[in-house]
Amino acid sequence: MGDVAVGARSEQGGPEEEPVGAADGTEKADQAGNTGKAKKKAGQQRPFWKELPLLVVVALVLALLIKTFLVQAFSIPSDSMQNTLQPGDRVLVDKLTPWFGSEPERGEVIVFHDPGTWLRDEPTPQPNMVQKALSFVGLMPSANEKDLIKRVVGVAGDTVECKGTGPLKVNGKPLQEPYIFPGNTPCSLEDWGQFKVTVPKDRLWVMGDHRQNSADSRFHQKEPGNGFVPVGNVVGRAIVVAWPIDRWATLPVPDTFDQKGIDKAAATAPTAVAFVGAVPLVLLRRRVAVRRAERRG
Repeated sequence: MGDVAVGARSEQGGPEEEPVGAADGTEKADQAGNTGKAKKKAGQQRPFWKELPLLVVVALVLALLIKTFLVQAFSIPSDSMQNTLQPGDRVLVDKLTPWFGSEPERGEVIVFHDPGTWLRDEPTPQPNMVQKALSFVGLMPSANEKDLIKRVVGVAGDTVECKGTGPLKVNGKPLQEPYIFPGNTPCSLEDWGQFKVTVPKDRLWVMGDHRQNSADSRFHQKEPGNGFVPVGNVVGRAIVVAWPIDRWATLPVPDTFDQKGIDKAAATAPTAVAFVGAVPLVLLRRRVAVRRAERRG
């Protein structure tokens, strides 16, 4: 007699064999109940207090990233940039643009690290732990006492000159400077206030808007670096006064820095390009002339 297949009914009418893993009615009911409870739990929201630590961590990480790569707040400690900036103002500094290779331009207000000796006589602030932590993530202005803020007057290749009380000249062009503190003259009559300098490569010449009360590039000419600020020391450009609210304002480049002829490098560029392009033509012409002379000879 042939073998009986699993699951087939025997001749004696015995019970039919169940497949392995099948559940009876009670097990099916329990499973359905557990599934319903799981769906109910999945649909419930977690309490806010459980979500709060995660939200705080995410916010701090975002603040740190923004401070590191995008925008950072700085506090104005002195009156060297009056009336453009007042002591206690909070400015937002663009730190993103330099990442793409952009360098400071004339007329921009910039924050930069101390070139080495400019702040040697300034007292060192001692922020508490909370201030340090908030400053680190960018939720408070920087606690770094080695940062300064000035206006860029000259970039690499520029000749900057002050004679008498002014006006200040860049590449021979006198500047119209309405941003200068009322009652100040564009140039100072002190020895360090009379100068004519040419800005080296990768350097900047900076001055404060409060000309008679700003220890800027002029004041540090006899020190290492000769008063020039390395481009690599620049943190970024101050773009807006964010606090206090009643002093909110942008910090655009004044029109005087866009006047015709001030961009010495741009003016000489076409001549240089023309010269470089003419050299191969001159050499080719000379070669042709030599060959013709040889043939005639």
